[in-house]
Amino acid sequence: MSDRYLFSCFFKILALCAVLSGSPALSETALTAEASDPVRLGWMQGFPPSADKLVMQPESDFFSFPKMRWTVCHIRELMPTKQVSRGLGAPVPLKYALDPGIDTVRFVPLGAESEMSWAESLSANYTDGLLVLHGGTVVYEYYSGCLDEAGKHAAMSMTKSLTGLLAEILVVEGNLDDSSKVSAIIPELKDSAFGSATVRQVMDMTTALQYSEDYSDPNADIWAYSRAASPLPKPEGYSGPNGYFEYLQTVKQNGDHGDAFGYRTINSDALGWIISRVTGKDVAKLLSERIWQKMGAEQDGYMTVDAKGTPFAGGGLSAGLRDLGRIGQLMLNGGVTNGETLFPKAVVDNIGAGGDRKAFAKAGYSTLPGGSYRSMWWVFHNNHGAFAARGVHGQTIYVDPTADMVIVRLASFPTAANARIDPTSLPAYQAVAEHLLRRRGVQ
Repeated sequence: MSDRYLFSCFFKILALCAVLSGSPALSETALTAEASDPVRLGWMQGFPPSADKLVMQPESDFFSFPKMRWTVCHIRELMPTKQVSRGLGAPVPLKYALDPGIDTVRFVPLGAESEMSWAESLSANYTDGLLVLHGGTVVYEYYSGCLDEAGKHAAMSMTKSLTGLLAEILVVEGNLDDSSKVSAIIPELKDSAFGSATVRQVMDMTTALQYSEDYSDPNADIWAYSRAASPLPKPEGYSGPNGYFEYLQTVKQNGDHGDAFGYRTINSDALGWIISRVTGKDVAKLLSERIWQKMGAEQDGYMTVDAKGTPFAGGGLSAGLRDLGRIGQLMLNGGVTNGETLFPKAVVDNIGAGGDRKAFAKAGYSTLPGGSYRSMWWVFHNNHGAFAARGVHGQTIYVDPTADMVIVRLASFPTAANARIDPTSLPAYQAVAEHLLRRRGVQ
């Protein structure tokens, strides 16, 4: 069995980890959302499923379209995972006042001339689940494809934002100095590119790393990273690093830290290591203790892990739609939920203020002009002060403080790049925000 074949299935999982404007298309000629519905196509149905309906590894290309429309709701059936426990307390139910008018909200997609309705955008973006909260109340809820209200969906790179949130909490509470050099906290990284970077540069992804996530290049660093991070047995003769932390020690520097924003998933894994070293707990456990057990969650989450049990801090989380809505509402409320303060308001204020806009501009994100990146959250700097957690194939927790609105979308868009989805997403979010403001009587 070749090295390339053994790890080919895991490469697809690694494709979850980046919100890359240049990510390769998984399919250039995709079926429509309706035609690719995993229930309609019969993936993994039957007792047992027929051979042509199996989604497995390593025999099946489980993250190719359209199979990935089933996979995004079933990661733990394909990969080892670690629980993000909600604890033993009763969930705190969300309030509901559904607004049927949202489906008819209209907007003009970026670069287009004709309007589209909100309802039409759901199909266009291969939406699996969507939740809108206004003033802490659910005003819209939608499920399709592989997802229902009891299911869980891959959050993909939204995981990064939760890793960044944990780090920002530690900073504000005085338990992590973001001006410290990484090597002062993790001596094992002193000879890597991360050793000379500050914690803040890692948190804001302004590290200068000799590292390529170009999936079309067979010699790109992402493949060595994939081999190290895979939880599958290493092939005979393999002598490279084993696990996320060992791989990070091999990364070399290229340029000056702090000069430019560069979206690289390995920053999130480095931050996960920093968090774990400072707290003595892995990211999954800390996320459970600081957030999941205290926000009234309905379901446990889970995170994929490497061969040593290290959670994938850059893209490994799967969770329920409503629990991700609770995360968004927690951010909107400045760290307060159900009358309890889970972390200081300064945490959200710091994130919402954004990062270095000049450094961000050098990355050339065409659909995010004037944006920035702070503590692994995307900040739009629009007139509503919106910021978001984002993940490939359409994952979003969109927080709009002006409209008192949170939108969570889980999706399985055929291609990874959100630049392909933003034109029919960002104007839609703004239009719904304005609709909700009008409904409340705010002009």
